[in-house]
Amino acid sequence: MGNFLKTQNVFSSGEVAPEFYAINTVHGVAKLENMDVLESGGLRRRPGLKKIKNIANNAILVPFVINESEKYLLVFYERLLDVYYNDSKIATVVTPWHSSDLSKLQYVQRFNTMFFVHPDYAPQILTKTSTGFSLTVFRFYMNSNTTLNMPFTRYDDTQDISITIGISNIDNNHATFTASADLWDNTWLNIRLLVNNKQWIIESVQSARVATVYTNGDFSIPVTPITDWFEATFNTRRGWPMTIAFHQNRLVFGGTPSAPNNIWMSKVGEYNNFDTGTGLDDEAIYTVLLSSQHNQICNLVSCDALQILTSTGEWAISNTPLTPSNVNIKKHTSIGSIVNRYLPPQQIEGSTVFVAQSGKDIRELDLDALNNKYNATDLCVYSKHLLNQPVSIAYNLAQHKLFMVMQDGSMAVFHNYANTDIAAWGQYKTDGQFKYITVVGDETYVIVKRQNTQYLEKFDNTKLNDADSYGFAYKVSAFPMIVNGHSPKKIRTRKVSVRVMKTKTLFINNYRAEIPNWAYEENSSGYTGDLSMNLLGTQQETLEPLWTLSSSEQLPATILSVSIDGWYLI
Repeated sequence: MGNFLKTQNVFSSGEVAPEFYAINTVHGVAKLENMDVLESGGLRRRPGLKKIKNIANNAILVPFVINESEKYLLVFYERLLDVYYNDSKIATVVTPWHSSDLSKLQYVQRFNTMFFVHPDYAPQILTKTSTGFSLTVFRFYMNSNTTLNMPFTRYDDTQDISITIGISNIDNNHATFTASADLWDNTWLNIRLLVNNKQWIIESVQSARVATVYTNGDFSIPVTPITDWFEATFNTRRGWPMTIAFHQNRLVFGGTPSAPNNIWMSKVGEYNNFDTGTGLDDEAIYTVLLSSQHNQICNLVSCDALQILTSTGEWAISNTPLTPSNVNIKKHTSIGSIVNRYLPPQQIEGSTVFVAQSGKDIRELDLDALNNKYNATDLCVYSKHLLNQPVSIAYNLAQHKLFMVMQDGSMAVFHNYANTDIAAWGQYKTDGQFKYITVVGDETYVIVKRQNTQYLEKFDNTKLNDADSYGFAYKVSAFPMIVNGHSPKKIRTRKVSVRVMKTKTLFINNYRAEIPNWAYEENSSGYTGDLSMNLLGTQQETLEPLWTLSSSEQLPATILSVSIDGWYLI
C-alpha cells in the first residue's frame, strides 16, 4: 500500500484516446466535452449559441470579408445566395448551383470580388458594388477579332482523329469540319476549337462526322487534313476548373474532370487572360503534375509557395518570381486530401492545415528548418477517435480554435497556442446536430439542425445556453490512475480538490461542490478559489477515471487545476 497526491494543472493535450493514457508526457484527459482549453492550460465552459434565423436544408456558409467595416456572411442553398451583415439578411442573389452541388463549390476572394468554381459549372464571380451584390459568369478576355485568351487542350480520346476543313454554303465565315472518325454530337454545340491557328465555334452537327462551324474573318482551306487541333480546355463536355487560387498576382485554376492534374495560371494582373503567348515572363502559364500515380488536384493554397494538395500527395511551386520558363514543381509528401467535398485548408501559425484523404488525420504542412522541404505533421495523433468523416472546417484566429463538423453532427475543436505548447482537441455538443461552420472576422457561425429544422446560429460569449432554449452540459474526466510508474489494482480516494476561477457551478463525481451563496448573485462573476470533495470511496475498477468534473446548469465555470489525495494497492 502507498499514499499518493497527484495534481494536474495543465490540460494541454485535450481529450486523448485510451491507447495513450499511460504516456507520462501526455497532459490530457479522457473526456473533454463543451469546454475550451485556455492559453494557460486551464479549462472553461464553452460559449453558448445565439439563434439568428431558420434556413434551408443543405446550406453552406462562406465568409466574405472586404475590410474591417464590411464583413459579410454568405449562405448558399438551392440556387440562391443570402447575404448577411451584422446578422441581418440584406440581399438575395440567384445562383446556378443546386444544393447537391454545394459540397464541391470552391472559392477565392480578391478585394470586393469572389470567384467560385465547380467541376460542372462555368466559373462565377460575385461582386460587391455600391448598389449591392451581383453574380456573373467568368469570361475570358476577348480580342478585337473576337478570339478569346483561353487555354486549349488536345485530349487523349481525340488524338487519332483528324479534321478536314471544307467550304460551307452559308457565308465566308462558315466552314464544315469533317472528322476522320465518328466524333460530333450535340454535346459539341457552341464549343470553341483551335484548328489551323484559328478559333472556331461549332454551330450545328449534321452527322457523327460532319459539323458546321464559324470563325471571324477569312480563312484558307488546307490541302491535307489537320491532325494537330485543340478544343477549349474548359467546356460543358470536359468540365470546368475544380480548384482556384490567386498566386503572385495570377489567377490559378487547378484540375478539371478531364484533366485532373493540370494547372493554368493567368497573365500577371490580367485574371481573364490565359494566353501563353510567346512565353514572356508575365504571360500565362500551363503546367502538369507528372507522376506515376493518378493525381486529382483537390486544393490550391497560396503562401510562401503555391501549394498543390492532390488526392495522393502534396506538391509545391516555390519559384519567385514565377514565370513560364521558371516553374519548378516538386512533390514533398504523400498524404493526400479528401476528394469528394471541399474542405478549405486553413492557415494556422504560418502553416497550412488540411484534412487528409483518410478523413482521420489533420495535417500541418510546413517547411523544414532548411526551408527546402515541406513536412505534413499529424495534428491529431492522440485524438483520432474524435474525427469521423468531416464535412466542414474553419479556423478562428482570434480564439485560436480550429473547428471541424463531422457527418454524424458532432464537432471536434482544436485549441492551438504555440507559445504555451497547447495543442488540445475536445468536442462540442448541442441539443441537435452541427451541420456546417465558418468564421467571419472574429465571429464563428454554425448551421445546427434541431428537431428537423435547420438554424443559422453563432457562438456568443454572453450566452450561457444554446439558441435561448437549449441547455448543454460540460464534462471533463481524468485518465485512469498511474502512480510511481505502477498501475494500481485498488484505489482509495480521500479528497479531490479543484481550483476554479469565476465559477458558479461544479459537480465532482456527480456530487455538487459547495460554492458560497454570494457567488450566485447576479452582479457576481462567480467564485474563485478551491472547491473540494472528501471520502469518495474505494475503487476496484482502476481503469475508470478517479475524478469527473461536470455540470448541466447553465452557469459559468473555469477550472485551473485538479488535485487528488489517497492510497493505492498494486
